[in-house]
Parts: sequence; structure tokens; C-alpha cells
Amino acid sequence: MQIIAMFLASFLCFASLTSAHNSAKVGICYGQLGNNLPKPSKSTQLIKNLKAKRVKLYDTNPEILKALQKTNIQVSIMVPNNLITNISTNQTLSNTWVSTNVVPFYPQTMIRYLLVGNEILSNPPNTTWFNLVPAMRKIKYSLKKFGLKKIKVGTPLAMDCLESSFPPSNGTFRSDVKNTLIKPLLSFLNKTKSFFFIDVYPFFPWSSEPKSIDLNYALMNPTNVTYKDPSTNLTYTNLLDQMLDSVYFAMLKLGYPNTRLFIGETGWPNGCDIDQIGGNIYNAATYNRNLIKKLTTKPPLGTPARPGTILPSFIFALYNENQKAGPGTERHFGLLYPNGTSVYETDFSGKAKESEYKPLPKPTNNEPLKGVKIFCVVAEGANRTELAGALGYACGQGNGTCNAIQPGKKCYKPNSLVWHASYAFSSYWSQLRSTGASCYFNGLATQTTKDPSYGSCKFPSVNF
Repeated sequence: MQIIAMFLASFLCFASLTSAHNSAKVGICYGQLGNNLPKPSKSTQLIKNLKAKRVKLYDTNPEILKALQKTNIQVSIMVPNNLITNISTNQTLSNTWVSTNVVPFYPQTMIRYLLVGNEILSNPPNTTWFNLVPAMRKIKYSLKKFGLKKIKVGTPLAMDCLESSFPPSNGTFRSDVKNTLIKPLLSFLNKTKSFFFIDVYPFFPWSSEPKSIDLNYALMNPTNVTYKDPSTNLTYTNLLDQMLDSVYFAMLKLGYPNTRLFIGETGWPNGCDIDQIGGNIYNAATYNRNLIKKLTTKPPLGTPARPGTILPSFIFALYNENQKAGPGTERHFGLLYPNGTSVYETDFSGKAKESEYKPLPKPTNNEPLKGVKIFCVVAEGANRTELAGALGYACGQGNGTCNAIQPGKKCYKPNSLVWHASYAFSSYWSQLRSTGASCYFNGLATQTTKDPSYGSCKFPSVNF
């Protein structure tokens, strides 16, 4: 009852902050990990055609920033992860970075958000993690120095910043960063009136538990499937709301009930590898159209824990990007093909009716492979530096996750990073899948039916 009382009190306070808004502006993530993508000038026109009101960049590409001048499109730019540590202790470096990458383009390019790093909790080394907030403070000071006070500073985190997300009222930040990173971050965001940027993909928990989670519930289709949180009695009709509210409750427990959420990334893949499920054009179009409808409804719908709340958002992604590492789904999140044609129709204004769209291909590969074993292994092209950190993370979870790959044990040989990481990923996923763990590891892992077991070394698996 105490958590319900805390929630009600915090909501009454928060409601007064959001009542003046009408609906969210939906944006698009403009990634550039492709060798066949259109020029920025063409891409800018395609963004306009989608009627997207925001665009998120993963760098400060000057050609793109120039192309976005005088478009009235709000722009989010990013400080790369590898600069965080140096900027955290060097105000001069921070000032130089802002003067080089922001000042020349503002205000002709409507830069509104400056994100420091990208999903750094998902990307070792953890020595960078604790330099994040100091770097954000340095960047904020630099913006103030150059008179750029309208630009909000934030950082996008993935859902792995939580150690518990189910039920939503049980949402809790990871114990290894809760007090050392998340609490100072929330303090900074509140003080500067910025947002907690969260990357949230219902596809990943659904694809890990397709028998337990209803597909229509994940796609936000109207369905009779609902979930009632036993602690709050809040009723959920879709997985996105459920995931977002777990973040709200996690923030509440740290004493920050009024911090605003900004969906930094969300989407659904339009294609995938042969051993993956659910990535197809029909599902992708369904999810993103339902998402836009939810976000643009007036008055705003919010979530069960925060009804009526604005949810500014970025949909991932503008293009299918053929150079992204990881499983096939990573290269198939685009609304557009690299030649600029639509993978499927959508309208970011939310005004288009379903009847106005062309019929979609019949949905495929929605059902898990029955009666087979699925293994979680290193994806082709995985970054070796990131892989070493992911291996350490997987070995630190569960009960003896990596015992079999210790020196002298039956799965130690061959002694290679990829072999050890593949075993660790499979062991982690098989042990912790029931608690919400997925075979993803920030795109470093993929599912396969091919058994990697060798000799006396038997890989753990998940049986569908």
C-alpha cells in the first residue's frame, strides 16, 4: 500500500507539469551504418516526407546538420562514448567540442538535445560509466558558456539499466549502478529540467518469450489480453506501457517521481535471420503505426502509471543499415530501403487512416520453432572489445554461468574469446530467460538452432 500511496502523491504533482501539452512530436533515428545510403540532402527530404518532427543523430555529421538547416525539424546530436572519460575531467575539451560541433550550426539547425554517449551501461568498460554524469555537467556548462541554454543534455540508456522490470511496480535499477550512477543522473536531469532517455523495444522480450507474451500485446494491437499489476491494480493492455512504467517505478524508488521520460529508440524489425522470429514487414508496420497513433492522440494517453503524460519519442530507424553488426534484425529496422523507397507506409502525423495504406504482406515467421533447441551465440561481426565486456557481464550473472569455460574445465578449449562468449551467452540465456533475460547483449549475440557443442562440451540451450 505504501508504494501505491507514494505513486498517487507523485502523480498529482507530475500531472500539473504535463497538463499544458497537447501531444508528442514523433521523431526518427537517422543512423549511418550503411555503405549505400542516400546523401544527407536527400535524406532530409525523405524525413520531411515522413512528416517526422524530430531527428536523432548518433554523431555531429556536419553535412547532415547543414542539410537540416531551416527545416523546423528538432535535432538531437551525440557525444561519442570514447570521449566521455576525457571530457569528464577537462572543461576546456568540453568547450572545444561544443564550439566545434554545436556553435557553427545553431540556431539555423534546430538542435534541441545533446546526448552524452549511447547506451553506455550496455557497453563496457564500466570505468566509463562513472564518468558519465561529470561529463554531462561539463557539457551543460559549455552550452551555458556559449549561450545555448535551450539545448537539453541527456543520455540514452537501454532497458538493461534495470535489474527488475516485472511486474512494473517492481521496477528497480541495477544494484551495481543505482547509487553511483543512476541517482546522480536523475539529480542532474531534474536540476536541468531534462529527460530520462530510455531505449525500449517490446520486440526483444517478446522474441525471447513468444509462448508467454501474446504477440498482439507486444504489437499494441487491440486484444483481450491484459495484465494487472498485483501491487498497484493498474491494468496494462500493451507491453510498451508495461516496460515504461517499470522505469517510472524505478525512478520513484530513488526519490525522483517527476522525472520525464523520452523514448530514445523504439521500433520493430522488418526482417531477420532464419533462426529468429517475428521480424517481418507486417509486424513492423503494425507496431510503428500503433505507436504513432498512441503518441499523437489528443489528449495524450500516457501510461497506466502516468495517464495523460506526453511521451516524446524517436522511432528506430530511417533506413535498413547493412553495416550494423549483430543478428539480422539489427540490419532490418528501417522504415525506408537505402534507395529511399518505403519498406511500408507510415505517417508520423498520426492522421493517416489504416484504410489509406496499401495492404501488407501476410505475416511470416511469427511462431517459434517447436520442439527444437535454441542456442545463444556470438553474432557475426561482433566488436571484439565490446564482446570482452559482455563476456564478463554474462559470467557475473546466474549460478555458475561460466564454470565450464574456466581453465581445465570441459569447455575451456578452444581458448578463444568468441568460443567462451558463445558459451557464456547460451548459459546466461538458458538460466535467466525466465526472469526476462534475452539473447541480445546489445547486438553482440544471436539465436541459432545449430548446436555449437564440441566433444564433451555441451552448450546449454533453451527448448521451445
